[in-house]
Amino acid sequence: MTGPLSKTPLLPLLLLYGLMLPVTAMVPVLPDFTAQRFPGLGQFASHLFMSINMIGALVGAPIAGLLSDRLGRRKALAVTALAVNGLTLLGIAWAYQRADSYALLLGLRLFEGFAHMSALSLLMALGADQPGKAGLGARMGAVGAAISLGVATGAPLGGFVGGVDPLWVPLGGGLLSLALALAGALGLADSTHGRPRMAVGEIVHTLRSRRPLLVPLAFSFADRLTVGFIVSTLSLYLGLVIGFDARQIGLAMAAFLIPFSVLTYPAGHLSRHWDPLAMMVSGSVLYGVFLAVLGFLPGTLILPAMAVGGLIAALMYAPSLVLAAHYGGSDCRASALAAFNMAGSLGFATGPLLSSGLLAVFSLWLAAPYPAVFVAIGMIEVVLALVVLAMVRRGRLAEVGARA
Repeated sequence: MTGPLSKTPLLPLLLLYGLMLPVTAMVPVLPDFTAQRFPGLGQFASHLFMSINMIGALVGAPIAGLLSDRLGRRKALAVTALAVNGLTLLGIAWAYQRADSYALLLGLRLFEGFAHMSALSLLMALGADQPGKAGLGARMGAVGAAISLGVATGAPLGGFVGGVDPLWVPLGGGLLSLALALAGALGLADSTHGRPRMAVGEIVHTLRSRRPLLVPLAFSFADRLTVGFIVSTLSLYLGLVIGFDARQIGLAMAAFLIPFSVLTYPAGHLSRHWDPLAMMVSGSVLYGVFLAVLGFLPGTLILPAMAVGGLIAALMYAPSLVLAAHYGGSDCRASALAAFNMAGSLGFATGPLLSSGLLAVFSLWLAAPYPAVFVAIGMIEVVLALVVLAMVRRGRLAEVGARA
């Protein structure tokens, strides 16, 4: 294989890392961009700020994946998406400072989600295309590690920068994304390994015929739903109930995300020797228990509990990535990973809305509704794992023993 891609095998991973920084950098400053900037916003409207960009992602992911597999040009699409992502982040910074319209801010978040998820899906596919002797499991473990490390770094970085001035978070993220677009234009290249270029309808039909792909998609939806809960309801809970400031919220997110990011790559390697489905099922049960317990802990135990949760999450995320890339195959890999991201985006968008709805319902009956919301969200993971396990035991779903 020749070309810039083979000379800079780490570039897609570095771009993924940088792309993810602004995502969780916004979490510690969520109150600044919602209720504090626009007094009178309710719980639903505040949660919508974190959900609406994932609604844009639901559109961006499939379009990017299908175009990439149809045209075979991941680089040009990825660079364009990075540039648009940067411009929309700069627009958010302008709207926060100059405009008094929350609707305008939400509209920019919608376009940001479209561009962000398009770039993410394409860069993931470029990372999976990389040659190497370690196998798909190691490559997807590295992709997952780059993503989660970016998310992990973004949380404390956003807390630190936002503690000085919340405006700097989208402003810095926008400039960074434009720099990433320039780096991608100069250093990325499409794989020279020939892939069949199928029509869009054929790609969709091929993916629909690969029914085991539904397993990682279901877990992607549930896992990202809990992430949406964590970055919205948990963030608000830590600030409003526990009394954490922006820096402490950022540290709590980092306590979860740093073990998650560090262990994602080893977990990808483990999927070569362990059944990835078994890893996802067992990890989901433990993760659900972690979420349910979290709402009952005192503030002094939040950080160590979040670290344990990050360790468990790594055992779930890497196998789901491996299986999505494996079942997509080289012919439909970008579309399969786009579907994976689309399911995750739907989950992320659902998480804040569902948790805010649960919070409103439990508030009618309970003086302290947050712990009940934590239990309800945690049970989603447990129930999904048990349903999949029951399907395997009844022979309605073959055990996944793919060694990637």
